[in-house]
Amino acid sequence: MTAVRTPAVSGTFYPSLPGRLRADLRDYLSSPRVPRRAAGVVAPHAGYMYSGAIAGVAFSAVEVPATCIVLAPNHTGRVAARGGGSLLAAQLYRTPLGEIQVDEPLAQAIVERAAPLVAEDAIAHANEHAVEVILPFLQARNAAVRIVPLVLAWPDWERTRTLAHAIAAAIGERDDVLVVASSDMNHYESAPVAEAKDTLALERVTALDGEGLLAITLERQITMCGRVPAACACEVARARGASHGEVVAYSHSGFVNGDHDRVVGYAAVVLGAT
Repeated sequence: MTAVRTPAVSGTFYPSLPGRLRADLRDYLSSPRVPRRAAGVVAPHAGYMYSGAIAGVAFSAVEVPATCIVLAPNHTGRVAARGGGSLLAAQLYRTPLGEIQVDEPLAQAIVERAAPLVAEDAIAHANEHAVEVILPFLQARNAAVRIVPLVLAWPDWERTRTLAHAIAAAIGERDDVLVVASSDMNHYESAPVAEAKDTLALERVTALDGEGLLAITLERQITMCGRVPAACACEVARARGASHGEVVAYSHSGFVNGDHDRVVGYAAVVLGAT
């Protein structure tokens, strides 16, 4: 029997009832945008009441092909992979919409090229929400989608760049792979401060400048939780021939809960659209 990673935040971050979840996803994915083929996308991973609409724009704006490499930050601090890159290929990911298969050949190709940075590690995935919250959107856009889920637990550009080029080499000539970076933006500052900081970070993302993104978030103390996944996705897109990205939606939590003194920002960015 194949092992299954069961949902950790179903019923809290998003609905656990399949019918309710499908209805919400239809609303979130109702953007009139024409989906484009892209190298990557950045999308938020907060509770759907806060970031679902922005995530919906992100995944309405791109084609969701056969495989998505989902890059996520490590919020829990739990990691067994010595290199800090935690892959889950030995288990299926389950959501209320069903189980998602892993693209095992692509996962193995990434491990071979990125060793010792990446290794199989169920511990890092067990309670991590940043992959899980993205998956129902992918399933809604492509019921047969496969994934390569990676949780990253390092802060530096050197390892980020190395992984990005390993991913690009593993993808090779395939045209059916989308890289998804799971990230919220700046956390728990006033709306004007958060918007200014997020603008600085998004300027680096749209320039596909992963190194610059890590530098500016450190220099300006921008608490973008998925800065490493986003930087990696930018570098993968650049390595695959892309030249720029586009912010297709931005918002923050204050528009939902009315608290504009301590907001979390959410952005949808398409990387290397054609």
